Amino acid sequence: MKIPVPERILPVDDLHSVHLVGIGGAGLSAIARLMAGRGVRVSGSDAAESSVLEALRAEGITCFAGHDAAQLGDADTVVVSTAVRDDNPEVVEARRRGLRLWPRSAGLESVLAGRSVVAVAGTHGKTTTTAMLTCALLDAGADPSFAIGAEVASLGSNARVGGSDLVVAEADESDGAFLVYRPRGAIVTNVDADHLDNWGTVEAYEEAFDTFVTHVDEFVVLGADDPGACALEPAALQQGLDVVLAGFAERSRLRGSRLEVSGASTSFEVSLDGSSLGRITLAVPGEHYARDALMAIAAGMQLGFSLEQLAPGIARYSGAQRRMQYLGEAHGVRVYDSYAHHPTEIRADLAAARAVAAGSRLVVAYQPHLVSRTRVHGAAMGRELSAADRVVVADLYLARETPDPAVTSALVVDAIRGPVATLGGPVAGMAEVLVPELREDDLLLTLGAGDITTVGPAVLALLRERP
Repeated sequence: MKIPVPERILPVDDLHSVHLVGIGGAGLSAIARLMAGRGVRVSGSDAAESSVLEALRAEGITCFAGHDAAQLGDADTVVVSTAVRDDNPEVVEARRRGLRLWPRSAGLESVLAGRSVVAVAGTHGKTTTTAMLTCALLDAGADPSFAIGAEVASLGSNARVGGSDLVVAEADESDGAFLVYRPRGAIVTNVDADHLDNWGTVEAYEEAFDTFVTHVDEFVVLGADDPGACALEPAALQQGLDVVLAGFAERSRLRGSRLEVSGASTSFEVSLDGSSLGRITLAVPGEHYARDALMAIAAGMQLGFSLEQLAPGIARYSGAQRRMQYLGEAHGVRVYDSYAHHPTEIRADLAAARAVAAGSRLVVAYQPHLVSRTRVHGAAMGRELSAADRVVVADLYLARETPDPAVTSALVVDAIRGPVATLGGPVAGMAEVLVPELREDDLLLTLGAGDITTVGPAVLALLRERP
C-alpha cells in the first residue's frame, strides 16, 4: 500500500511509542533498530515468524508474528511497509484511532533529521555500496549510524546507532522514499529504469533522480560507468554540489584500472585526478563490486578520510545477505544465492559466478519478480541468463501484484539461447527438480527477489541425504 508522506515529520526524539507493520523486512527492521537505539519504545508485526523477528526480540524489541489490531498497544505512530495491504487490521485500527500513519520513508527521515547523512541511491548496488562505505568509515575511526537494506556479515546487522553525528543510509527509489531525505552527501550508483509499476514511465523514473540530486547539500558521487548516473552531473553542478565521478571510465575523477577477478576476490588500482593511490583487494568477486567500492571510497574521501584509512574496511567487507551469498557445499556442489532480479543485475552476478566457478558448470535457478517487471524486462532477463550452462526458471513471484495470464515465466525461458532452459514450477518444489540435474563440481546460483532464497538450503539438505 502507498501511504502519503506527512507534511511534518517529527524527529525521533519527539516520538513516544512506534509500531511497525512489516517489521520483518529489511527496510523496517533497520528503522526499528535505529529508533530503539535512540530510546523510542518500539514494537512491530510481520506476516509470519522469521529469524529477523527472533533477532529483534533478542535486542529487546517486541515483535508479533501475524497481524491483529490489539498489537498496536499505546503506539502514537505506525510505520507501514509498502508490501502491507490496505485492509491490514493494524492499519485499519490506526486509521480508526487517528494515529500518525507513516510510510517507511517518513520513519527513516525521523531518525535522520538533524544528522550528517550520506544517502546511497541508484537502481543497482545500493546495499553493497552502503555496506562498503560503512565498513570503511568504521575502520577509519568514524563511528557512524547506518541503515542498510540487508544483513551484512562484517557489520553483524543491517542497522545500528553509532556514537557520532554521521549516518550512512541506503535510499530506496522504488516507492519514491529517497525523495523525502535531505542528505549532506549522496552516491548515485546508476540509473537503469525499474519499478515502473510505481513510476509509470522511464522518463518519470529518471526525473526522480534529478529531483533527488537537488535535495543534497554538499557533494554527490556518481557512477562514472553508467550513462544514467553521469546524466545527473549538470543538475548536481547547477545545485552547487561538489561532483565526483567514480569508476573505470576515462573521465572518472576517482578511477579504477588493471582490474583482476580471480576466484572469490577482486583487485584493482586506484588513482585520483591521474595520481596513483595504490591497489585495493576485495573479498567479493566481480567488476560490479569494484565499481561499488570506488564509489564508497570517493564518498569516504569527501568526508575527509584518505584511501589508506578507508582501504582496510573496504577489504574487510565480505558480502551482504542475498548478494552472491555462499550458502554451502554438498556432494561437490557449491550453492550461492543472490537478490538479482533485473537484467543488469543478472548479467553482473552471472559474470561473478563464472569467476567463482573457475571452469565448472554454472547452473542457475531463477525466479522472475513482479508481473510489471517481467512484462517489461522478461526477454532481457532470458538473454542475460543465457550466460549460464543450465537454467531452471520458477513460477513468477507476484508479491503485491495480481496475475496476468499473458505474463508468465515462459517469457523468460523463451528468450534464453544456448543453455538448456526449462520451467521449474512452484518454488516449493524447485529443490526436487534441481537435485537430479546437479553434478559434482557444479556451482548452483539461485537468483531473484522473492522466495527463491529458500531453494538453496533445500537443495543442500537433499544433496546431503545422497548416499
